[in-house]
Amino acid sequence: MSSDHGFLPYGRHTVDDDDVAAVVDVLKGDWLTTGPTVEAYEAAFAEAVGAPEAIACSSGTAGLHLAAAALDLGPGDHVIVPSVTFLATANAARYVGAEVEFCDVDPDTGLTDVGHVQAAMDRVESSGGTVKAVFPVHLTGHCVNMAAMTAAFPTVPMIEDACHVLGASHGSGDSQIPVGAGDVSRAVVFSTHPVKTIATGEGGVLTTADSAFAARLRRLRNHGMTRDPASFVNTDLAFETRANGTSGDGSEPMPAPWYYEMQEVGWNYRLTDLQCALGIRQLDKLGRFVQTRRRLRNRYAFQLEKLSATTNGLVRAQPVAKGCEPAWHLAVALIDFEGLETTRTDVMYRLREKGVGTQVHYIPVHLQPYYQQRYGAVSLPGAERYYSRCLSLPLFPAMTEQDVDRVVEALAVVLGVLGPLD
Repeated sequence: MSSDHGFLPYGRHTVDDDDVAAVVDVLKGDWLTTGPTVEAYEAAFAEAVGAPEAIACSSGTAGLHLAAAALDLGPGDHVIVPSVTFLATANAARYVGAEVEFCDVDPDTGLTDVGHVQAAMDRVESSGGTVKAVFPVHLTGHCVNMAAMTAAFPTVPMIEDACHVLGASHGSGDSQIPVGAGDVSRAVVFSTHPVKTIATGEGGVLTTADSAFAARLRRLRNHGMTRDPASFVNTDLAFETRANGTSGDGSEPMPAPWYYEMQEVGWNYRLTDLQCALGIRQLDKLGRFVQTRRRLRNRYAFQLEKLSATTNGLVRAQPVAKGCEPAWHLAVALIDFEGLETTRTDVMYRLREKGVGTQVHYIPVHLQPYYQQRYGAVSLPGAERYYSRCLSLPLFPAMTEQDVDRVVEALAVVLGVLGPLD
């Protein structure tokens, strides 16, 4: 159904009757928090992206924190993070006491590459530091070239921030591999926030091919606690004999049924059965959601190309990274506001008056006061150029191509240029 006469936010979740019914079923069942639906959701998610292991957690931010902790990052370690990302990517390194070295991005795609990471690594090493991890960020729906990244830095652990790209794949031709399959990185972190491709309310998932890493991630998301008898340390506390045991004379020690151990500091980063019930139903629609978003984003590219011709390139769609089959989270227009003698603030307010919501993704993190105070002024011209022009336009599965046309027409009017559909 078209939203022609309603307000179009930049993003919106899609929840159907079967999603609601799945949550109601859990409400009527025996588990509300961490129960069998969590395991079912993890299995379904792992299958959806071709990963050996999937670990559900309370948010994408939590997933990044868990990954940093599971890598044993800490004080004195350096983590390379692209500056065009949400705060959480960099903050995850700081949560564990590591230092952040921001790297630049392509001014048009917003993605980092091997050269940007190498420049950041050189800065760290020239100051006597050591890079212990790289957190590449897949942005808006398309992907960093991870094959090139891991080939260039084979000994540096990679944690992919894939919060924007559930349903995307990388590679070429028939060798496309889903992002999250665990083929190149230690872990891949997804978000299931309501404006993302699928929704669980708040929520995140990590995927990995490393079973030991997965086990530690699961332990860390649950206070650092384990109930696995094989891993217990305090055996005198953990095992007791049964007076009337079922094994011979009852003298064989058995695990105490209440016993658990905290073997390291962890957090309460669990996801609930309620959220996972919604997530399972949403995963059933992942293919449809991705295809709808691609179709709408292609329509944006078609219409924005007309604006590009009209404005001599001052307005255009964000170009698509090579070697990636995107799953668009955002539809980004690159607009030279200064060249059009306007400001982004004015454009956003005037679009809102016309029923079109927009957003900016993102303010480069190296410009945030906390990081400027910690590391001083940093010049990353690609990130700053991308930021100066980016504007996220409405994109969600309930939209129609007519909605896209309405958005671009409104943008053309607000910018004072010839409408693309004239």
